Amino acid sequence: MDFSLKKYRALLVTMQNRAYTTLTFADYMQGKRPDSFVILRHDVDLHPENSLATARIENLLGIKASYYFRSVPESWDEKIIKEIAALGHEIGYHYESLATCKGDMATALHDFDENLSRLRELAPVTTICMHGSPRTQWDNRDLWKEHSYHEKGIIGEPYFDIDFSDVFYLTDTGRRWDGFKVSLRDKIPVHQDRWCNEGLVFHSTDDIICAINEDRLPHHVMMTTHPQRWNDQFFPWIKESLSQKAKNVVKKILVKK
Repeated sequence: MDFSLKKYRALLVTMQNRAYTTLTFADYMQGKRPDSFVILRHDVDLHPENSLATARIENLLGIKASYYFRSVPESWDEKIIKEIAALGHEIGYHYESLATCKGDMATALHDFDENLSRLRELAPVTTICMHGSPRTQWDNRDLWKEHSYHEKGIIGEPYFDIDFSDVFYLTDTGRRWDGFKVSLRDKIPVHQDRWCNEGLVFHSTDDIICAINEDRLPHHVMMTTHPQRWNDQFFPWIKESLSQKAKNVVKKILVKK
């Protein structure tokens, strides 16, 4: 069953067996670049308890990953944030200030600063990553057209600071690994056509596992998951599957506009 914790563990073990080093995004920004690596990023949009489950699996395998928390009740769980940090994982801020502040730059910057400060009371935070906010017209990355996150002690934001001509991007957006087809913002358009032409399109987790075993996956990868989608319990798994299929239909319409 895809998008189960069992399948996620199998993916991690396959990467380890094929000598991929797993990095946090902060590791990458600090210059750690082994021959084969996967930057392991998790966007905690909903159900933070699911993120704790993946964090524990990774910890048992000796893996560290980056977990980006939104400043909304459905993501922000201080106990879980502290637990994940205690397992050795990186904590980052999954910001959406421009969307929540309806495009008001000054208010959005204040909101960003306030939430970053709150998160830093729970764990060290040196990297950030935008939340796509697909239901709004605002792209949260536009906050940095007038401001600099480096002035706030932030060393990196993946969409600005990863060289995607060298690093292949995989994300489970849309609860599928080829979700760029229905994604509004979680994609890398400037390189997507090249990746498609090279056959680097994967639908299922098994497709990725097969590519790793056959040495078809690039050796420099950033992999983003949304842990709310990964569950071993049948009814939550079905609920997420049906919900995401409905969302994908809407997003497909919006992408075509």
